[in-house]
Amino acid sequence: MATETEPPASPTPPRGGVNGPGRAPVGARHLRTDRWWLAPTITVVVLTAFVVYATWRAFSNAHYYAAPYVSPFYSPCLAENCADMKAGPNWPLFGDWWTLSPALIFLALPLGFRLTCYYYRKAYYRAFWASPPACAVAEPHRAYTGETRFPLVLQNIHRYFFYPAVVIAVILTYDAVLGFRNADYEWGHMGLGTVIMVANIALVWAYTLSCHSCRHIMGGRLKSFSRHPVRYRLWTWTSRLNGRHMEYAWASLVSLAVADFYVYLLATGRITDPVLF
Repeated sequence: MATETEPPASPTPPRGGVNGPGRAPVGARHLRTDRWWLAPTITVVVLTAFVVYATWRAFSNAHYYAAPYVSPFYSPCLAENCADMKAGPNWPLFGDWWTLSPALIFLALPLGFRLTCYYYRKAYYRAFWASPPACAVAEPHRAYTGETRFPLVLQNIHRYFFYPAVVIAVILTYDAVLGFRNADYEWGHMGLGTVIMVANIALVWAYTLSCHSCRHIMGGRLKSFSRHPVRYRLWTWTSRLNGRHMEYAWASLVSLAVADFYVYLLATGRITDPVLF
């Protein structure tokens, strides 16, 4: 029985999440003294900015080609309503019935690859859903179900998005090579746009090949590396790339936006492409 000399009892934290049965009772929400909130805040700002920009560009259906450069958001262009492009694949396979922006035809493939990426999942789970907001910081949710329910169970198809992502990377590589032509489509040209396109595809390949799914394809399910020396070397190489997967994820995201915006500036006549040689 409580007496007047006893201190008041502390409020009992809700018994859910990190305060669930079997967990050590800790009254404080966290014991971190650093700016742990900075990383998820930056993630929210950058991802939101990219989504807004990419959505605007994908639906604008304009200013995505400036000879000899084509925006990575619009390649390959497979509709009849594509601009008159000679810089990249432009086969009107969809005919004239497709009246929307050509970018929407393949938008789901690279979007699905990045949306289900292991690193991006960690980033936006923490930033947007606070699940958890940071290491050693309790999440506000009372229950945890992981990725066992719809729609998060669909994250498991990430491994299948890897294959079309490779195809898209090959096409963007082709576009980058064609960037070594001038506006009259003559070889031997190199402008600032060429450098931007080559840098972009290099980062896209680094992100794609450093993917966890690619690493598993190279060396997964092997019981003996010594019997598969080629796959072991490929696995070792992709493992080194995988260690910097986070950096490649952000760098390639920025490079895609930069490459598209540069083509937009050229197509609208706001700038001219500086010729390096």
